[in-house]
Amino acid sequence: MTANVPRYIVWSTDKVDISDPFQRRWLLKQTLSYGRMEDVRALDLQEVRRELENLNLPPDLYSLWKRFLGSEYAR
Repeated sequence: MTANVPRYIVWSTDKVDISDPFQRRWLLKQTLSYGRMEDVRALDLQEVRRELENLNLPPDLYSLWKRFLGSEYAR
């Protein structure tokens, strides 16, 4: 399954194979790092929670998401 991705999230291509786990995690990292509010809102928080440790996010961004996912707002 291929997803069209905005250029402000991914610069190198306009399509990502989200059936490939590596590409799906990479797109998740890109979206958490560069996505707009509407892009982040469209994410599945359960998937973010499952994959957070595997995304290799910058420390500040990782910390922000770790705290958010542990808060009552993410339930």
